[in-house]
Parts: sequence; structure tokens; C-alpha cells
Amino acid sequence: MNLDQYLPVLLFILVGVGVGVVPQVLGRLLGPVRPDSEKNSPYECGFEAFEDARMKFDVRYYLVAILFILFDLEIAFLFPWAVALKEIGPVGFWSVMVFLGILVVGFVYEWKKGALDWE
Repeated sequence: MNLDQYLPVLLFILVGVGVGVVPQVLGRLLGPVRPDSEKNSPYECGFEAFEDARMKFDVRYYLVAILFILFDLEIAFLFPWAVALKEIGPVGFWSVMVFLGILVVGFVYEWKKGALDWE
């Protein structure tokens, strides 16, 4: 079994881990440690914290976030499709039209249910 083909992948993983871990370790080792009461106090936009930090968020916030991710991924699927449109021909075109049609039906359903209303 020849594992030479996996060397670039291994290097990519090692560099990624290094970029994430090395600055944190260097900051921990070389950074100044001078805690005081002002640094350890809760901070909220320049004001003293006036509510519990563990307060519950409205479910609509999470719903809007999930909807954003969903439609953001739709755009991520459209870029490679647009680049390869000439090569995939009419079958690829109509496949993506069905995909977009399903997403539009879902979007209209969410709109009618009031999931996008923020009150």
C-alpha cells in the first residue's frame, strides 16, 4: 500500500492544527498575566451586566439563523453549478431548477407561516 499520496493531506492537517494551536500556546506562555477586579467583571457594551448571562433566547432567533444557513448553502451549491453549466448540459440545468423549486416552495411555506416575521 502506497501512502505517499496522503502526504499532502497530512501536511495540510498539520499546518491547520499548527495555525490554530501555536498562537494560543504562545499567547498563554508569553502573554502578561495581570488579573484585577475590572478585567474579571462581566462586561456588556460598556455597561454593568443588568441581566443573567444565562437568559433564554427566543426560538425565532435560532430559526432565523438556521434559515440563513440553509439559504447560504443554496448559494454555495449554485457557484459550482454556474461554473460547469456548459459541461453538464440541459439535464444539469433542469436538475438545479428542481432543486431551486423545492427551496422556493420551502421559502414560501416559511413566509406564510410567519417564520421570517421578527416582532
